[in-house]
Amino acid sequence: MTLKPRNNSLPDDADVGAVQDATALATCDVALKAAEARPVVLVVHASVGSGHRSAAKAVAQAFDLMQAEVAADGVPAIADEGAEALLETAEVRVLDILDFGRHVFDGNKAATMFTGPTRPFYDLTWRYTLTGRLLWGGGTIWSHLMYAPFTDYVRKTRPVAVVCTHITAANSAVAARMLTGQTFPIVCVPTDYETEGLWPHASCDLICVASESMAETLRPRRLSENRILITGIPTRDDFRHTFDNDQTREALGLPRDKRVVLALAGAFLPQPYIRFRATLDEAMPYLHSLEDDLHFVFVAGNDREYAAHLRAYTADLGLKNVTVMDYVEDMAALMAASDLVICKSGGLTVTECLCAQTPMLLLGRAYGQEKVNVNMLTSQGAAMHATTAREMLDALRHIAAVPQSVESMVIHGRFIRRPDAARDIVKATLDLAAHPKDAGDPLFRKHFLHFYWGGKPAHIR
Repeated sequence: MTLKPRNNSLPDDADVGAVQDATALATCDVALKAAEARPVVLVVHASVGSGHRSAAKAVAQAFDLMQAEVAADGVPAIADEGAEALLETAEVRVLDILDFGRHVFDGNKAATMFTGPTRPFYDLTWRYTLTGRLLWGGGTIWSHLMYAPFTDYVRKTRPVAVVCTHITAANSAVAARMLTGQTFPIVCVPTDYETEGLWPHASCDLICVASESMAETLRPRRLSENRILITGIPTRDDFRHTFDNDQTREALGLPRDKRVVLALAGAFLPQPYIRFRATLDEAMPYLHSLEDDLHFVFVAGNDREYAAHLRAYTADLGLKNVTVMDYVEDMAALMAASDLVICKSGGLTVTECLCAQTPMLLLGRAYGQEKVNVNMLTSQGAAMHATTAREMLDALRHIAAVPQSVESMVIHGRFIRRPDAARDIVKATLDLAAHPKDAGDPLFRKHFLHFYWGGKPAHIR
């Protein structure tokens, strides 16, 4: 029997399998390296209530939409070539800073501290008394005490930029940058119409504020003009759109011949809304007197128990001018189709109303940042404020009798309205990332604790 020599150019089945496995591994390795090579932008919030998270998601959504638009149209979204290149290639990750704490706590439960007996103390310390002139510059203490895991994450990820929609996120980002020796820009985005003194003023690259009034507060805090940008507060992209209001009302079964008053009584956290809902309950027996002019829509959100209460109470009172809704998917369209919104004075809620061009009746006693929101909106003529059921009913009667008062609030609200805030923040962030500062810039100086004394506040109480 003659043995033929083996042809090494023709592998057997085992060899073929090995080659295929090696090729697959090599392909995966290339893909992983490519993924790792993508520049990363971190958008960091804290789950203390829903507003900070909503703002972070709005920024991330704007980034994704701008990326998709550039890919589809090929039209540059940003004039600067370096920033445009980052937009096309970068990956955005939305993080909750509380997930990185050494001791993880429930930020939503912590938020209730601002609505209970501690409210006056929170109001006292929030801005004016302790943090009006004694200001926080930033330091590594945040990492040493609580957020070392976040510092480790930043060390491994090496982001090209970090956007922070909560004060804890901003301070943790500053600490991480100091400890890792990186030079990525940190963009702070307060989600109310004022900034408290514990934002890391001396260590952030840019603070994106809602209004000129906020910029006036920052200037005495020794922030240069190139580190202040008036963008507005970021909201979801649907608040940039216009809607067919008649079609929205028809789809939701709402009357077209009356003024629609939308009461936003549903909430991610029910606790802060206890007093708000109690005030609405006090007013409901008197809503029948406004039946000829106003139709009320109460949105209960995902709180089924509260929705059932509203429906039962409405039926007991025999109210014909009240509609109760659960969670509303297209809130932007509903707001736009409404003539007035009754709401709390949270930063994101009032910003959504401004973007939807719907005037507001702010209800309830406000503390801390919400008090500043009330003062700003009412002083600009963009909203009315009531603390009791009697005051609310009086305001509603005035609106029914003088419709021009609502139209006036819409006009004044346009002065503050900035529906493109999220996109403007993305552009500013990428521009900073594309033009990094020198590593020797004083901004990157390492501190454990850094307090400093600011000038006289532009706005005092």
